[in-house]
Amino acid sequence: MIQLFARVGVIAALFAAAVQATPVAAQTVNSTGGRLLLTGGVSQIEGAGGGGLTPWALIGGYGSRDQIGANAFYTRVDVDDYALDTYGAMVGLYDRVELSYARQSFDTQDVGAALGLGRGFEFEQDIYGAKLRLIGDAVLDQDRWLPQIAIGVQHKRNHQGDVVRAVGAKDDSGTDFYLAATKIYLDQSLLLNATLRYTEANQIGILDFGGDQGSGSFEFEGSAAYLLTRQLALGAEFRSKPDQLGIADEDLWWDIFLAWAPNRHVSVTLAYVDLGNVVVADQSGTYLSVQVGF
Repeated sequence: MIQLFARVGVIAALFAAAVQATPVAAQTVNSTGGRLLLTGGVSQIEGAGGGGLTPWALIGGYGSRDQIGANAFYTRVDVDDYALDTYGAMVGLYDRVELSYARQSFDTQDVGAALGLGRGFEFEQDIYGAKLRLIGDAVLDQDRWLPQIAIGVQHKRNHQGDVVRAVGAKDDSGTDFYLAATKIYLDQSLLLNATLRYTEANQIGILDFGGDQGSGSFEFEGSAAYLLTRQLALGAEFRSKPDQLGIADEDLWWDIFLAWAPNRHVSVTLAYVDLGNVVVADQSGTYLSVQVGF
């Protein structure tokens, strides 16, 4: 209970700092409101604005500094032996604060039967996120080396904690903390992002938190995207992860993605994703995400 109050306190502190830092009046990108296409990223697999696998320092949605933006999304990941469905929503406040929620359902398919859980047994978790832009503007600061920098939290609650604790996990909830830096080079049509995350999550929380081989570590995530056109981006990501459960090694995740935004209200992301070992080795396949918003 004390840990839960502490986590709530961190999130509340982020919100309070954001309110104090948000200007009363600010410039917009254009008279119709909103930012350049794809500069809010897409909905990351845990609900934050960013790439498919990792959050960026950019605030989700197309709201500029005196506007509010919002997105809803659905993502499906199909790999060799599993499927992951994620849906949720985010709101971006004045290009300063981002709040998000995501619900994940991990379908074990035939592996569930082999493990004695039953075919199609599902692990589910809720993820509550908050992000605060600290300094920098990835779009407007073209004459500065400084990237846009943001801090964020993702509080995760797994619904099947008893199952995973039986094989070594410690908790059915945990909170990730991350620091992200994003730089956009408009002349080169290039975006670069680096994220440092502290996490206790096993397989991003699908297999609970902590384990018999450790509990908590700093992990690194990176993204690069190239704008092929104003509406189309090609990129790649990777995400290192802790290895805390003795029952199975946990590998780095990576993907190659194509994101298409025909307008400010719709975007579609298609990717090839490699998740490595998820209890069963060599899990690779497709990632498809659809996002709607403003």
